[in-house]
Amino acid sequence: MHNSVDALFTGLWQDFCQHAPSAEKIHALLASKNEAIVNDHIALRTFNLSPIGLDTLAAHFLHLGYQAKGEYHFKTKKLYARHFEHPDPLQPKVFISELLVEQVSPQLQTLIKGKLAKLDSALTQQDSFLYSGRAWDLSTEEYQLASQESEYAAWLLAHGFRANHFTVSVNHLTAFEQLSEVNDELKQAGFALNKAGGEIKGGADVMLAQSSTLADVVDVHFADKTMAIPGCFYEFAQRFRNKKGQLYTGFVEASADKIFQSTDQT
Repeated sequence: MHNSVDALFTGLWQDFCQHAPSAEKIHALLASKNEAIVNDHIALRTFNLSPIGLDTLAAHFLHLGYQAKGEYHFKTKKLYARHFEHPDPLQPKVFISELLVEQVSPQLQTLIKGKLAKLDSALTQQDSFLYSGRAWDLSTEEYQLASQESEYAAWLLAHGFRANHFTVSVNHLTAFEQLSEVNDELKQAGFALNKAGGEIKGGADVMLAQSSTLADVVDVHFADKTMAIPGCFYEFAQRFRNKKGQLYTGFVEASADKIFQSTDQT
């Protein structure tokens, strides 16, 4: 177990950058404007099966002082999620989702359960498990089979365990007042944004505005060949204050639903 939040997030970030090469370029772009980048949150994906369910992943953060907060339901994507916060508001929030495997087709259930059957539960006790990648063989045919039914399941089967995205806190940027300004800067620099549900999801009315790049296409080694598929992406979040003047710290289901699509193949 890592003994500090910083050590865990350093490991997660280094792994994430290998699957989202544009993240470091965006970091450099913002750093060139003398921005100190604060990470709003990360997101992790899993299946609701032993020994890797949401609670297993969450335990790694709970022992570092994180506390469970909101819960979210994505019925069409067959997902359940929770988010976790650290008492230190400058530490990143953590958004963990899990696929409700019992709700997918028998074929996909069989595929997922077969891959997890050989997983050593002892590995899941180590913090490095959160960025350990894929612990099973997967063919391109199995990947395509999964993606026809669930892009989420296909991504998770192909990439395994790692941060699906990190998130720049727009509130902590000094050269940009609005998320739209950040988006304009990114587009001028040639980065492609996720337009599902609009370039900006949410807004001041729901106290959270979000945008994200489309996932970088990266080479993944499958059992039969290497194929280029969507990897990880970078998100940008602007939070607003409620009537009491408190900054909103939760997430918005309708917006998160569209953010998931940053890793879709189409």
